[in-house]
Amino acid sequence: MNPARILLADDHAVVIEGLRRMLDSPQFEVVGVATDGRALLEAAARLRPDIIISDIAMPLLNGIDAARELRERDPHLKIIFLTMHSEVMFATAALAAGALGYVLKSAAGEELLSAIRNALQGRVYVSKAIAQSVKHAGEVMLTKRGVVNGLTHRQREILQLLAEGRQTKEIATVLNLSPKTVEFHKYRIMDMLGVHTAADLTRYALRHGIIE
Repeated sequence: MNPARILLADDHAVVIEGLRRMLDSPQFEVVGVATDGRALLEAAARLRPDIIISDIAMPLLNGIDAARELRERDPHLKIIFLTMHSEVMFATAALAAGALGYVLKSAAGEELLSAIRNALQGRVYVSKAIAQSVKHAGEVMLTKRGVVNGLTHRQREILQLLAEGRQTKEIATVLNLSPKTVEFHKYRIMDMLGVHTAADLTRYALRHGIIE
């Protein structure tokens, strides 16, 4: 039986190294590493892994938005989130994005291998510490108070880059847009969120796990 091909996505080198050691087994093959959300999209297309293990908060594009895009490209792709965020709203948003696993970093040693085995069988695994709460959350409804807050995919991309302190021209280059289009989205986002400054956007992104 061929080993499961795994792509890792996390912007912390110590986490990646720990995962490599944990997955050092004939059952698994780590085929690549991505340190930001956009690198994850590129690596997934190039390497075609069986499973992606990703953090939520990553530069350029957060893990949940990356998962949405990846699942649009390949509905069969198996994604597991390994994260410090224990709040139910993050777990439900991750599962709504198509993830098959949601594992807390505090429990990774015990639970990640179980999550991988479940994902390979097409089953969902959620860390025991929050599984009951996530189950009680029921069907996911992304409301005004949720991570997505009703923003479009493009608006979420721009929100993250703005919150990272990137300038309009840089955002335009990253997303292949005109600066004028970026500015239009910026003010539309601020209006929808009811905020007035770049600092307000950053606080919102921090509060909702879009950036760290």
